[in-house]
Amino acid sequence: MYVLNIANKNYSSWSLRPWALMRERHIAFEERLHPFNPEGSSFEMFRAFSPNGMVPCLEDGAWKVWDSLGIAEYLAERHAGVWPKDAAARAWARCAAAEMHSGFPALREHCSMSVGVRVRLAETSPALTKDLARIDELWSEGLDRWGGPFLCGETFGAVDAFYAPVAFRVRGYGLALGETAAAYAERLLDLPSMREWEADALAEPWREPAHDAEIAARGAVIEDRRVDPAFATE
Repeated sequence: MYVLNIANKNYSSWSLRPWALMRERHIAFEERLHPFNPEGSSFEMFRAFSPNGMVPCLEDGAWKVWDSLGIAEYLAERHAGVWPKDAAARAWARCAAAEMHSGFPALREHCSMSVGVRVRLAETSPALTKDLARIDELWSEGLDRWGGPFLCGETFGAVDAFYAPVAFRVRGYGLALGETAAAYAERLLDLPSMREWEADALAEPWREPAHDAEIAARGAVIEDRRVDPAFATE
């Protein structure tokens, strides 16, 4: 069985991508969660299981695949449905996933993922507005071209998994999208895998101070639904 190494579900958007993909595609795996080091870098800790000291990292026997896009491609060679069958849809999906993998810097900078909090941003920069406009355009294009309910048609695939963390950011930061894109974000949030991830994230006893400070610096935290660490059980 595959082993998927991930970090805190509240914060780790990179971990969510292959996790949601494997859950929704019914690809069996063992989850191993490694909390971020609250005192600083997690690199040395994560090097124990990941060649680049980062998450996610998929283990398949002796093989290790240590990048979310690499994991998607590795799984696609072994399981149907990760990418669309149609060649045009498949090319579009790969481009859209790669764009998320390497792009949207303002969204990452201004709206770090924290599943359990709601934030009122102090400002929406032009760069963030540009990123949101592109996401709106991209989602609307895929849904219109292939008819939904997912980006390339009727089934959830890797391209949807790559945008799953954006749905948490849309809700958490109250980000404005058009009607079609906003409905898609809600559809992602209602998936069984996403509801499971959210429940686990809210129950986590760990905090990552640098990450929380970064979020607080961007605006006012108006709600925190995470369990109080003083009463949490691991």
